[in-house]
Amino acid sequence: MDKDQAAIERLKMGAQASETYYQAPLIICYSGGKDSEVLLQLAINSGIKFEVLHNHTTADAPETVYHISRTFRRLEERGIKCTREYPIYKGAPVSMWLLIPIKKIPPTRLIRYCCEVLKEQGGKKRAIATGVRWDESHARSKRGLYEDSARKIGDRIIINNDNDEKRRWYERCELQAKTIVNPIIDWTDADVWDYIADNKIECNPLYCEGWKRVGCVGCPMADKIRYAEFRRYQKFEQMYIHAFDRMLEVRAADGKDNRTWRNGYDVFRWWMGENHLQEEFDWGAAE
Repeated sequence: MDKDQAAIERLKMGAQASETYYQAPLIICYSGGKDSEVLLQLAINSGIKFEVLHNHTTADAPETVYHISRTFRRLEERGIKCTREYPIYKGAPVSMWLLIPIKKIPPTRLIRYCCEVLKEQGGKKRAIATGVRWDESHARSKRGLYEDSARKIGDRIIINNDNDEKRRWYERCELQAKTIVNPIIDWTDADVWDYIADNKIECNPLYCEGWKRVGCVGCPMADKIRYAEFRRYQKFEQMYIHAFDRMLEVRAADGKDNRTWRNGYDVFRWWMGENHLQEEFDWGAAE
């Protein structure tokens, strides 16, 4: 069985489990990136009944937001239910820029509260399908990026949208009562792009400009790519700096150590890896 057909069979089994256990269609998680484009087209080609969910992170590039809107319009014209979920934290609407001062620490590769709050809340008590892949995990590890939330291997927490070698094509998330299907878990980058070409999938225009990723602007997991992102999206840099300013104010009011950071710009430079103390400063636990 080729990978296309294997992925479709996984989707069909996920759809059957969704109807059996939740009496509702399978949810296709859609981010506007290449992997979720493939996942969406596979769902269409499979003939299963499904809905589409996008978690609005508040930190996506404008091109990604517009692309998602265009895709949703096309799907809705075909009668497919599409939902945007906006982030909520402790019962109140939140954004990346509000979350940073609330948490009192910057989001980092080790402290990824942003993913948990901004991307992981949708699909509770439902069956969902994601575009996570082992191959993407290998690529990130070669770049030296550490994607788990804890230093000790036994304490690591895998986020639903993580590309990790421990992921399986069928999983359960007991915390959020989700069933998770990862139909393209074993696909390579070449498989993804071949499927996009063969099915003439309209992708996020940023890929056409040579961008390799289209996730949250400034994500610490993107490593040095962030410099190019902030050159293009200078407003995002200012929003991060302003959020760090407010974070320092909250920390000072709580009597927390801010070390030598004078302002949000200092934190931003540290956050970008321009300070030898980057891995040494213990911010403490997030709120």
